[in-house]
Amino acid sequence: MIMPIFSKKLLCYMNAFVLMLSVTGCSQPLLEDVQQAADYTYQIGPGDSVNIFVWGNPELSTSAPVRPDGKITVPLVEELLASGKTPFELARDIEKVLSTYIKSPQVVVMVSGFKGISTQQIRVIGRIGGGSGGSGGSGGSGGSGGVGRYQGKSIPYERGMTLLDVIIQIGLNQYADGNRASVIRDVNGELKPFGVRIDDLIDDTDLSANVLMMPGDILIIPDAYF
Repeated sequence: MIMPIFSKKLLCYMNAFVLMLSVTGCSQPLLEDVQQAADYTYQIGPGDSVNIFVWGNPELSTSAPVRPDGKITVPLVEELLASGKTPFELARDIEKVLSTYIKSPQVVVMVSGFKGISTQQIRVIGRIGGGSGGSGGSGGSGGSGGVGRYQGKSIPYERGMTLLDVIIQIGLNQYADGNRASVIRDVNGELKPFGVRIDDLIDDTDLSANVLMMPGDILIIPDAYF
């Protein structure tokens, strides 16, 4: 199931922010100057598919989708909250339930079809299109949408993901101004904008502009001047 990646209110806010960047070209600190967080642990989210292996009990091993309410349904366990947990944590919770029925259950949980919770996705809005997920912000993991001439898209975060990895997936519109793009990042609970240099990265092969992305980042790409 494809879930909406932006609420209408958030889309309107982001469109206003993109327009502000287009008009003012306001300066902001570059993301490459910001220290990157070292640790990252994937948390299961709605839309993920979890593969559950119960050692010595193949009849209990199964695959289950994580529903929009964040829960899964598996044999004997019935409904169990999975969203927001790591695979390790979910495996331990399943073991606790199964211990009522079998002795010393050993469970392994593996995730496929990664989407993750919204705070572990990277969301992009602005002049995008033409990437591997399709043009105009359509398709791709996590769904897409748009308001006016700007398109929105979300992609699952992966450890070590860079700005170039994101651009490859979303593509750039011919009207994009990559060097005035911004990343909105949560810094100690406060959302702050940082500049990124997409044009320098792609046109000039300036690898110093290939900054690391973080889960929850919002990449905003405004119009170019003509």
